[in-house]
Amino acid sequence: MKPTPAPILYDLEEEEIRKILKNNFIGSLAFIAHSDPHVLPITYFFDEVSKSLISYSNDGHKIRAMRNNPSVSMGVYEMENPVSWKSVLVHGIYEELEQIDAKAHLRRFAEGVRGLLSAKGIKEEAYIPDFSSKTSGGSAPMVYRIRILDWSGKYRSEE
Repeated sequence: MKPTPAPILYDLEEEEIRKILKNNFIGSLAFIAHSDPHVLPITYFFDEVSKSLISYSNDGHKIRAMRNNPSVSMGVYEMENPVSWKSVLVHGIYEELEQIDAKAHLRRFAEGVRGLLSAKGIKEEAYIPDFSSKTSGGSAPMVYRIRILDWSGKYRSEE
């Protein structure tokens, strides 16, 4: 029996990395808490102008950990099937946004994610609550961004 050729990994060009970040809104955020790595899914919006990822959260474990160690990473993936996919890895710095900056970025986040949902034919009401509302704890959301320092991307192909 003839062996199956191993799939080949290729580097993504910067334009394709930007496209993947721009056309998605869910990523896996990696951060350090108490000397241990943690990875959680988050909803984000890629702000091309500031080359950052915008998100929000309750003021809890994740936020406290990123305040203590602001170096973070995030992975974003597009998968057609198990042997055909693209991935982007972002390295960056966590930055909290306050007052008018927080409101402006939260608005950009909400408009951006709503636009992506609409473009993908997804009813936003089914998945995303009103972004300008309070978080589950009853307080205003903690708005933050990840200022991108570096990124890389790979894709896998059977060819």
